[in-house]
Amino acid sequence: MPEQPSLRNLQAFEAIGRCGGVTAAARDLGVSAGAISQHVHLIEESLGVKLIERRGRTVELTSWGMLYYQEIAKGFSMIRGAQDVIHRARNADAITLSALPSVASRWIGQRIFEWQEKHPASNIRIVGTDNEPRLGRDVADFRITYGEAIAGHEHFVELFTDWAVPVCSPKLLAGHALERPEDLFSLPRLNIAWDPMYKPPPRWADWAALISAPFSRTDSGLSFTLSSGAIDAAVAGRGIVLAQVSMITDELATKSLVIPFDIRLKLAESYWLAWDRAALHKPHAAAFKTWLVGISREQAKLSAPTVAD
Repeated sequence: MPEQPSLRNLQAFEAIGRCGGVTAAARDLGVSAGAISQHVHLIEESLGVKLIERRGRTVELTSWGMLYYQEIAKGFSMIRGAQDVIHRARNADAITLSALPSVASRWIGQRIFEWQEKHPASNIRIVGTDNEPRLGRDVADFRITYGEAIAGHEHFVELFTDWAVPVCSPKLLAGHALERPEDLFSLPRLNIAWDPMYKPPPRWADWAALISAPFSRTDSGLSFTLSSGAIDAAVAGRGIVLAQVSMITDELATKSLVIPFDIRLKLAESYWLAWDRAALHKPHAAAFKTWLVGISREQAKLSAPTVAD
């Protein structure tokens, strides 16, 4: 049985394929070009095939060499990935939270100051993105996502299910006599249309059905792919929007938004928190996870309709 190539031999050959030549591989590994060639020669003797061939002044992989490199590269890529994971988990103090854009800006972005006051030594980085990170691989320790997208993660817990309620700027109501909920349809409507990968948020047709009011199913007015964009437009007096309660806390407190009729619709799915288990060893990370779950329990109560006695 032929002797198996050593790791040093394989490292030299992988460097040739990755760097594009013997000289570049030697520079990358900090050895001589002759040493690189000798390592590859030992692999060729072991396999009984030619892996590289010289063409003029350049060296190229043979068809056997290309096939072998593609397989060898997978292993070295996994090794480098494992090193990155350990490096982030042990040496990086910053906690990176990835969240859907509107959640990052409108919910956690408004609550994070509460955490920072209690844990001033912690270092939190919030990234708003629709792309689901590969926790443990990408630069993200936690992820707040929605609905079925959580299935792509390994460790997770349900946070809360939000509710939507009609809100608008007080100045939009000036000159409008609103006596019944269906009178809201006389105001310009703002619509929210999420990416098709998510179940849609409550729409005006759903709200009309809830109050048993006639409604044209043709959406009119402006549509936004981000809930935060529609809320910003409502604050500016551009229309009325079915906004998630979790995302309008500050606006309701400052009265830049008001609720003409407090009739709420529950979202179709819940928000979830996923995490990289290795990241929990970072300073403050375990406490940060506990805090996120705790404020989510509070939000669930705040978002739900008030039950009359």
